Amino acid sequence: MTLSRTARSAVLTAALLSASALAFPASAQAAPLPPACQEALLTTLDKFPVVDFTVPDKVQNAMLNEVGNLSEADQQAFTEKACAAWNNWATKKGQAVATDLDTRYRNAAGPACNKFTASAIGTIKKYAPNIPAETRELEKVAKKVWQNAMQKLAVEATNADCRKAYNGVKAGW
Repeated sequence: MTLSRTARSAVLTAALLSASALAFPASAQAAPLPPACQEALLTTLDKFPVVDFTVPDKVQNAMLNEVGNLSEADQQAFTEKACAAWNNWATKKGQAVATDLDTRYRNAAGPACNKFTASAIGTIKKYAPNIPAETRELEKVAKKVWQNAMQKLAVEATNADCRKAYNGVKAGW
């Protein structure tokens, strides 16, 4: 299945906002996901209606690879309670998050990799402190996915601006 650029952006937006693996881990799960996590997989895209924010293909691939390699222990963060809290939060805050991402993306300079990192990390830092406590274990997984992906992207980037962008945010939020 190929997602549109907006859909991919929404997937990663949700992922970056403390529930990284919610947006794309179905194949990574060893056991069936709880119903609220299944709901998150099906509805998260609609909750973050970005217009301009774009996720470079290399970033999307790196994030998907990291999610696909989640350990069984990391997968245990996907509980009914955590996913339900995420769903409720994303429903309430999704439009504001999408607007913030779009604004930051439009205002960021440089190539797409820099526009992505600047807008994503800025929005994450703004909203992550306010996510429900029930999602904190998901946030730990999201940080791990983010850090590993950004580290790999920084090492593999052939463009100096992109190397600098990925290195600048690899510590996460």
